[in-house]
Amino acid sequence: MTGRISFQGELGAYSHAVCRQMRPEMEAQPCRTFEDAIEACVSGEADLAVLPVENTTYGRVADVHALLPNSGLKIIDEAFLRIGIALLGVKGTTLDRVTHAMSHTVLLGQVRGFLRDHGIASVTGADTAGSAKIIAEKGDPALAALASSFAGEIYGLDVLADGIEDQSNNTTRFLLCAREADLTRRADRMVTTFTFRVRNIPAALYKALGGFATNGINMTKLESYMVGGSFVATEFYADIEGHPEDPAVKRAMEELAHFTTHITVLGTYPRRRN
Repeated sequence: MTGRISFQGELGAYSHAVCRQMRPEMEAQPCRTFEDAIEACVSGEADLAVLPVENTTYGRVADVHALLPNSGLKIIDEAFLRIGIALLGVKGTTLDRVTHAMSHTVLLGQVRGFLRDHGIASVTGADTAGSAKIIAEKGDPALAALASSFAGEIYGLDVLADGIEDQSNNTTRFLLCAREADLTRRADRMVTTFTFRVRNIPAALYKALGGFATNGINMTKLESYMVGGSFVATEFYADIEGHPEDPAVKRAMEELAHFTTHITVLGTYPRRRN
């Protein structure tokens, strides 16, 4: 497949690396925000969009539950990227000369130990690769960027330290989205993602989820969030193991429907990690 794949950030971002990992034949299209990356795909400017959704150290990355349901895009695949973080400086500088390091707030939360140990103050940037680009343009030996070594190559920066993340298993999960759903069974193990809103009745959530337990369906993710500016209306975002055509999944979803006002399936796709 040829075409374009949109992502948030500058060239060299971790999302860019995932674009190359998942669709190396496609042209990667950088976008300023997550909303812009989604809109590029919705409008047809790009064929696919990559979104980071959660990190093992930081937690939730993008508010996918707020962005995807109303966009019309569907999740067609997932990917996991081991996040190796490097301190990048201008040519010729050294670690002991760096006083400030710039990166996206999510990444800054993953290197607190390193920054503390070296007396380096954090500076919030728009994104990781964008911070590398800014540091390269400024040319100040006291300023560094926290990004991937891939970004360092693109913007001509030296790697002053590598593998500096606080957690050695630091990994981010990404979703690949398209305008059309792919409901084919492309692997033995599938994931189905959906949102739902429970009815305003006692124990509604307990009853709604009961069908997954009785049918032996593993729910790997469940998050709640407020909708419509109200503390009363709550929507849920869920991942389950299985395909919508699996008999057990069908039964569980039918039972869920009895206790909800609406259900939106955001996609079904191969499970990429055990």
